[in-house]
Amino acid sequence: MTKSPFREGWVSSQGQTIPSPLSPPKPLAIAPRRIHPQTRPAFVHLRVGSLARTLPFYQHVLGLQLNRSTQQQVVLGVPGRDLVILEEFPQGKRYRGVSGLYHFALLLPNRRELARAIARIIALRYPNSPTDHIMTKTTYLEDPEGNLIELYCESPEDGVFILQNGDFFALRADGTWSDGREALDLAALFAHLGQEDRLDQPLPPQTVMGHFHLHVAHLEESRHFYHEQLGFDDMGIAKRFRMGMVSAGGYHHHIGYNTWQGEGAPPAPADALGLGAIAFSFPNQAVWEAFRKQLQESAVPFEQQGESLCLTDPSGNAMLFFSDDVA
Repeated sequence: MTKSPFREGWVSSQGQTIPSPLSPPKPLAIAPRRIHPQTRPAFVHLRVGSLARTLPFYQHVLGLQLNRSTQQQVVLGVPGRDLVILEEFPQGKRYRGVSGLYHFALLLPNRRELARAIARIIALRYPNSPTDHIMTKTTYLEDPEGNLIELYCESPEDGVFILQNGDFFALRADGTWSDGREALDLAALFAHLGQEDRLDQPLPPQTVMGHFHLHVAHLEESRHFYHEQLGFDDMGIAKRFRMGMVSAGGYHHHIGYNTWQGEGAPPAPADALGLGAIAFSFPNQAVWEAFRKQLQESAVPFEQQGESLCLTDPSGNAMLFFSDDVA
């Protein structure tokens, strides 16, 4: 198989240019009113049945620090950045077959930090699934209430994602194909750790929210909303895999969406545990104002709550948009 041509660099979700031997995935379509390329995933708001049961996991297993708290809500993240909000909702229930959160993904700055995070999880004997997506290295784990979380780092030097014949694949740097769901080589990953790497240290301050993956009712309806109405780049739909992706600025995906809960899955009921909202940040107030005007002109219903624009996708998943300079 012929290898893909060399490309000068690949831009990560945080705007860093990373050398890559392969061409990264490109948007299939860019909306006429494109969302600002520096729009970034900010945090996820989860409704949980018990803070006493979930908070120790997020602090000691996942490695997030407690930024703020009230009796019914805790805000976790890294210094200067909120990433996860847990709101206690003891009367809530968990439902199957509805829209909502499939997983949220925390992006670590490099393989060494991912290795440290996975080593801590394994040392605590907490179940997780280290996976090699080729273009990213990752592990998946659930919190005590079943919310799925991904921890990952970029590895574009190893290969790229490919959308072909209605499915997603990965193309390795040596020109060979992968399904992108291989077991991660932990021995190679742990080689990045040194004796000075303490497993009890929290996630590094460079940790950001990398992407969200949502259960939706319909792929084309979701694509229309995220791409044509909100302005995210269309990164493609794999119909056989029943999944699509959109992003800001050509990143491989900031939102993944799937119909794995069933085509036409209803919105989660009002008393559902799990997803409260996903949040995105804009680089400044001017971009926020332009997006608000775009929503009005596109007839997308929204509410303004303080400095946040609040709306729901066609499947009932709540989204927040705010400006970094007023957050």
